[in-house]
Amino acid sequence: MFRNMKSMMFTLLAGLLYTTVAAAHEPKPDNSWWWSDAWWNDGVLPVPENHALRVEWISYDSNGVEVPVMVVRPDDDKRYPAVFFQHGRRGLGDLVQRHARRVAARGFVVFAPDIYKAHFLGTHPIEHDYELEKDVNRGVDVLLARDDISTTRACIYSHTRGGYYSLKVATTFGRQKKELACYVSYYPHLQDPNAPEPMQVYGYAKEIDDLTLPVLVFIGDEEQYQRRRIIETSISVLRKKGRDARLIIYPGVGRGFDFRPENVRTFADDLAAKDAVRRAAVFMRRHLKPYLR
Repeated sequence: MFRNMKSMMFTLLAGLLYTTVAAAHEPKPDNSWWWSDAWWNDGVLPVPENHALRVEWISYDSNGVEVPVMVVRPDDDKRYPAVFFQHGRRGLGDLVQRHARRVAARGFVVFAPDIYKAHFLGTHPIEHDYELEKDVNRGVDVLLARDDISTTRACIYSHTRGGYYSLKVATTFGRQKKELACYVSYYPHLQDPNAPEPMQVYGYAKEIDDLTLPVLVFIGDEEQYQRRRIIETSISVLRKKGRDARLIIYPGVGRGFDFRPENVRTFADDLAAKDAVRRAAVFMRRHLKPYLR
C-alpha cells in the first residue's frame, strides 16, 4: 500500500511538473491591445479625454436629395480626427444623437447624417433600400472636405443596420482603399436585410470577405441568437483571413445597451456603454494617427 501511495505521488508530481514545463513553453497570447503595465504594476487607471461639445446642423446634396446632418465636435477652434457616424433602423433620434455626442466628447469631429429623414422614412423600416447606401457614400466626401478635421481619412462608426450600410460603403463603394481607416460597430447587421430567412441565421454578408479595414465590434452576451451568430461568424472569417478584427462581448447585457433609456437601463448597460466608447476612441485614434494632416 505504501509503495502504491509513493507511486501515485510520483505520478502526480511528474504530471504537475510536465504541466508547468509545457505551460512555460506555450506561446504568449497577444494581449497587447488591452494589457497595461501601469495598471498591473502601479494601479493607474486610464483617464478618458473629455471635451465640451458644439453641435451644428447642416445638409448636403446626394443626387438631388437633401440629407440633413448633425455635426458634433469639441467646442473650440482646434482640428480633430474625423468619424462618420451611421445610424441604424431607429434613425437619428434623440437617443442615438446622444451616442454621437459621447463619441465626439472623446475628441472627434462626428458627422452623423439622417438618411431616413432625407427620404421621409419612419423609424425601423423592414426592407432595405439600396439607394440609401449612395447617400452614405456621398456623405464620406462631405465629411473629408471639412476644414475642421485633422485627418485625411475617417473611421466609420455605426450600430444595427448602420453596420450594413457601413460595410457596403467600405467594400462595394471602395472607400476602404483611400478614405476610411477603420470600422467600428455595435451589434451590427452583417447580412443583407433583404436576404431570405436561412441566410439571416446561418450566413453572413458576402462583402465581409472583402473587408480589409481594422474592425472593432461590440455586442452583449444576451444578443439575439441570429444576430450574434452572424457577427461571430463574420469576425471568425476575418480573423482566419489574417485581418485585424476584434469582438468584445459584455456579460449581462443585450441589445441597445449604448442607448437604452433610464426607465429600463441597468448598471451593466452603463458599464458596457462607457467601456465600449472608451475602447472605440482608443481604437479609432490609433488607426487614424497615420493619416494626420
